[in-house]
Amino acid sequence: MYNPYDLIMFDLDGTLIETAPEICDAVNDTLRRFDLPEVTQQQVNDWIGYGTMELLIQALAATGKTDASVVWTSETLPLVAAEFDKNYQLRCGTRSYLYPQVRETLIALRARGVKLAVVTNKEGRYTVTVLNAHELAPLFDGVVSGDTLPRKKPDPAGIQSCLDQFAVPVDRALFVGDSSIDVATARNAGVAVWMLPYGYNMGQPIEKCSPDRIIADCSVLLINSCLHT
Repeated sequence: MYNPYDLIMFDLDGTLIETAPEICDAVNDTLRRFDLPEVTQQQVNDWIGYGTMELLIQALAATGKTDASVVWTSETLPLVAAEFDKNYQLRCGTRSYLYPQVRETLIALRARGVKLAVVTNKEGRYTVTVLNAHELAPLFDGVVSGDTLPRKKPDPAGIQSCLDQFAVPVDRALFVGDSSIDVATARNAGVAVWMLPYGYNMGQPIEKCSPDRIIADCSVLLINSCLHT
């Protein structure tokens, strides 16, 4: 079967897996440990996208009614970050779940010879834990996390590393995500970008990002396997 794409890259949180509930649990576990007020699920949803550390910084800034730059320079940040690391590792896989048709689609794409990769801003230790919790790791040929390279999304370095690894030209690669960060990353790398509508996107409508396509779920990647964007 002819495939228009030799390589399909995916964001992780909000694209393949709904992770926000357990991220919120881990953040609030940490805040309670330091006698800080809890944050809401919606706040956490809106902070997802730039990596877990950035999200924690936003939560600390919100609860402390201060600026994120102040939190970054706080002497207590390493202690709080270590507590969050412990809590999130314990929470990974407890309240997250795959979005519809994710596993089936990945298996089918692999059977058609398409290379698959994850490009996420989530730190590598969490990426591995989440993928393993949902038994997805064996389905991917490559994984680029937020700390794999010196630069993360929307810098195109992660996508470019996948293109180089699999020797795929830009017109034979597709990026699938859920946020304006993903659209900007794909545009910066010169690859096609399709968006899923059920992710986070910092609380903004995905239509505002102007992706090449908005698809209902991952199974559309199979239905359109013989079509270009």
